[in-house]
Amino acid sequence: MRLGFLVNPVAGLGGRVGLKGSDGIEIQRRALALGASPVAPQRAAQTLAALAPWQEQIELMTPDGVMGAETARQCGFEPRVIGPPIPPTTTAEHTLLAAQELLAASAELLLFAGGDGTARDIVRAVGLNLPVVGIPAGVKIYSAVFATHPYAAAEVVAAWLRSERRLTREAEVVDLDEESYRRGAVNTRLYGYLKIPAVPQRMQNRKAPSPAAEAARLQGIAAEVIENMPPGCLYLLGPGTTTRAIAERLGFRKTLVGVDVFTRTEVIALDVGEAQLLTLLEDRPARIVVTPIGGQGFLFGRGNQPLSPAVIRRVGRESILVVSLAEKLHALRGAPLLVDTGDPQVDQLLSGYMPVIVGYHERIMVRVSA
Repeated sequence: MRLGFLVNPVAGLGGRVGLKGSDGIEIQRRALALGASPVAPQRAAQTLAALAPWQEQIELMTPDGVMGAETARQCGFEPRVIGPPIPPTTTAEHTLLAAQELLAASAELLLFAGGDGTARDIVRAVGLNLPVVGIPAGVKIYSAVFATHPYAAAEVVAAWLRSERRLTREAEVVDLDEESYRRGAVNTRLYGYLKIPAVPQRMQNRKAPSPAAEAARLQGIAAEVIENMPPGCLYLLGPGTTTRAIAERLGFRKTLVGVDVFTRTEVIALDVGEAQLLTLLEDRPARIVVTPIGGQGFLFGRGNQPLSPAVIRRVGRESILVVSLAEKLHALRGAPLLVDTGDPQVDQLLSGYMPVIVGYHERIMVRVSA
């Protein structure tokens, strides 16, 4: 199989440092100044490493340098390099042109690492002319063209390779306005469709809006969390309207799309990154409070990257509180909640059954899986 392979090397750069995206050169510079490290090449390498048993059946076609060839060679592949040399600093236009060149070179499937912004570029480049599988490597990964995990992306490619009938379906590409997102407004837009392999159990759903929430149910969830808050304990509240209800019941204002830190009586820090969280956790007990993304069910690894593997290890699994409206869980139709932290050991640590607070003195046991 002629497999196109493309990496957006700056995707996900702003995640752990709390910038909520990586679109634009200025944001990328800010992320690097804050100590960010590239994410996409590492996650792309996880997928290719899992495809190693299929090397003999795959002709890997990729752009030069940081957009694919370097990662491919590190994983033991000898790729066919398509297109001109790629500079160390890339832009959306490089993604667009590289995808078009892979289409022209008769790739049968395009495996790309990036986020929703990368998926938008792929829509412009290939439309519905080439099936794709997205390796989740961005900050906000709301589109339905991504696998649930880098290893899941390898499973989708392998299933496609084995299949006699390579069935596809169309999946939505959506993205948020990053500037509005940083100001706390969630403005989602549909940018088009891409074809993906029909392997639904390993491809994520598009993010769905939160169900129309009854204020009383949110208040019940908030009351349950606050009733059990030890004095002086740090509470790391992830993004979402359910976690915001907790802060508001405490009398504080929360950033809707950031990670904030509170105690029962004071605001410690708002909209923080991984480094600040690790500093705060050096000498104080803490709990993490997260709510799953509607329609997808992700607890970690989608939009809350400051709650990194290092932060999760420091806090501990037993000190993670999951809160959700019951309707959001029922909408998953029995599918597990998902984690994709970027660290397989932490993903394994989080897997298993966890209680979800769905109201005052109300909990549902839900399975968590990578």
